[in-house]
Amino acid sequence: MKYLRIENILSVLLIASIIASSLTLVYIMIMPKTGERFTEFYLLDPNGMASDYPTDLTFGENGKVIIGIVNHEYENVTYRLEINLNGYLIHEEHVFLVENEKWESPFTFKAIEKGENQKLEFLLYKVQDIEVYRTLHLWINVT
Repeated sequence: MKYLRIENILSVLLIASIIASSLTLVYIMIMPKTGERFTEFYLLDPNGMASDYPTDLTFGENGKVIIGIVNHEYENVTYRLEINLNGYLIHEEHVFLVENEKWESPFTFKAIEKGENQKLEFLLYKVQDIEVYRTLHLWINVT
């Protein structure tokens, strides 16, 4: 009689464990783990390499770069890209990306002022935010 009661308790515990394990497995399958949320934001030279940026130009010469954005935010995001040269806005555009989508676009700028260490700044915002989300820059010398 005593053994029968212990067997019944152990059977109930075993069934409860199987149900709990099954529910946990279903939850893991339905709700996959979200990894780190981030956005890749990068510049490439005209050949698609992360070198040989147009940092030494002559007056009136065009500089060319490729701007890249990759969305790893686990949601669709609209970004606002602002490009400033010496603090003056020279380009602005909106870029909509779905999760894991990559956007690359060539960008050409003109050296219109002589001087050293001119800051070409690339500012990336999430549209709903007023704070800069990511920033890149190049120091340009124009002779």
